[in-house]
Amino acid sequence: MSAENSFMNEALKEAYEGIKAHHGGPFGCVIVKNGKIIGRGHNRVLLNNDPTCHGEVEAIRDACRNEGTYDLNGAVLYTTAEPCPMCLGASLWANIKEVRYGCNRKDTDSIGFRDDRFYEYLDGKKDILPVIEEDREECLKLFMDYSKDSEKTIY
Repeated sequence: MSAENSFMNEALKEAYEGIKAHHGGPFGCVIVKNGKIIGRGHNRVLLNNDPTCHGEVEAIRDACRNEGTYDLNGAVLYTTAEPCPMCLGASLWANIKEVRYGCNRKDTDSIGFRDDRFYEYLDGKKDILPVIEEDREECLKLFMDYSKDSEKTIY
């Protein structure tokens, strides 16, 4: 591997490790803070029979465990492919400051992955998943009870 960026080389190593072990697709990731890798991950969807085990999510989980926090503010995520909407959402929740990726979503589509389907849904072009508000009043009571908890942590 000879990517110009050494951190992308590490993401590539993660991806190749996952491919070799048949864990999932060619998606590897590292998370860097203050010039040091704090988290690593590769796609483990097949290994874990879990559609949320994308490389970015695995690396975020690893970094949070290693750092002892849910807040990765100031960290940079390096990944072999443009993050799907789930991974982008996870990056936002983790307060990742920047994402750097190798292949784009069209490259991912060209090898058989269906990321474009999700982008079309988010853009309102496809209605593939009904999302229906239900029992709002009872759920609002739950929210009000949570709001009263003086020891809660907002994240």
